[in-house]
Amino acid sequence: MPDEADGKRTDQTLDLRGLKCPLPAEHTRKALERAHAGDILIVECTDPMSQIDIPNLVNRTGNVLEATECRNAVFLFRIGKR
Repeated sequence: MPDEADGKRTDQTLDLRGLKCPLPAEHTRKALERAHAGDILIVECTDPMSQIDIPNLVNRTGNVLEATECRNAVFLFRIGKR
């Protein structure tokens, strides 16, 4: 998380591999609640439902899904906190 005094952006990675629906979305939601504007959250999931759940969560919460990718059966989501 950024230091509020200097306002620097922080990147955080959430390793949610092995968790099943709805846990990846719930953990992502909680991490976004703790994040500060400008932070980047990288979410790693193996649950195929995360391809639907994470983008929907990001859309509902007004944040930005900057990128998605699948590497070796791991779904990666880069989320910008607004």
